[in-house]
Amino acid sequence: MSIENLEQVALAMVATGKGIIAVDESTNTIRKRFEAAGVENTEENRRRYRELLLTTPGLGEHISGAILFDETIRQKTSDGTPLVDAMKKAGIIPGIKVDKGPVPLAGFPGDVITEGLDGLRDRLKEYAQLGAQFAKWRAVINITDDNPSSTAIEANMHALARYAALCQEAGLVPMVEPEIVMDGPESTHDIDVSYEVHEAVLRSLFNALYEQNVMLEGTILKVSMVIPGKNAPKESQATPEEVAEATVRVLRTTVPASLPGIVFLSGGQSDEQATEHLDLINKMGPHPWPVSFSYGRALVAEALNVWSKDLKGNYEKAQKVVHERAKENGDAALGRWSKRA
Repeated sequence: MSIENLEQVALAMVATGKGIIAVDESTNTIRKRFEAAGVENTEENRRRYRELLLTTPGLGEHISGAILFDETIRQKTSDGTPLVDAMKKAGIIPGIKVDKGPVPLAGFPGDVITEGLDGLRDRLKEYAQLGAQFAKWRAVINITDDNPSSTAIEANMHALARYAALCQEAGLVPMVEPEIVMDGPESTHDIDVSYEVHEAVLRSLFNALYEQNVMLEGTILKVSMVIPGKNAPKESQATPEEVAEATVRVLRTTVPASLPGIVFLSGGQSDEQATEHLDLINKMGPHPWPVSFSYGRALVAEALNVWSKDLKGNYEKAQKVVHERAKENGDAALGRWSKRA
């Protein structure tokens, strides 16, 4: 795929008022979510659940793309249509999670490194044939009194850049996701520490992308917001306005204007917090790039809860909830969200 095509897909991913839904939970993560909701973790239930989300009527009005798991990109809807085809018909761009998850970084207690570069070239080729147009790789950065080390930041950003270069070679838009975790057991940091780590990570990321000849015009950034740790003392917690201000400041300091767009992850935030922060960030615009969302749990948790009460009877009811949450976040991506009464 040419750079023009990569650029077109990247821009379509951050189309005005639209965001990306993440339905890429690993087998282990979805098992935990299903167990918590009282849903049996079978392949058919996973397929039905993801079909429910991805075929929600009108979803394409507020959702531009969806990140899938390996199992999902190969599945079909109940009527035998490949899920990827059903998504494209609804105007939703198929994406695929390609990393193999974080493991401890040898020699650096508390730091982790994401695996999955081995064999990635061939996997990307296959995913492109299966209909994927973009991919996602998540690097995890933990904050404690001793973490992250500069080695952990550099190693993870180097891996993200290698992945991004391989994606573009395969004709896929890379979504690079450095997640600075705010809800780990030792997350007691304040917003200033969160800001410093975000700044160091994003500087390192864009240096690494530049060094690996990654074309920024065909790349999307998925990033966390600048939020204090979940276990920070009460006096160290921040207002939504402070979160929005710090997040905008760090992005303007570190992210080149040539990037087609930025989407946020919702990790550790409540559904409403994730929407309110996004709305406030967009009210502070205009920004050099579109700023939208790539939420998983914050879009689907409520729907899973509704569906779990009656897998047959509540199917459409759960889809209405998905549409409602997608619309609320679509409004927030325009800076036009208003709280539910």
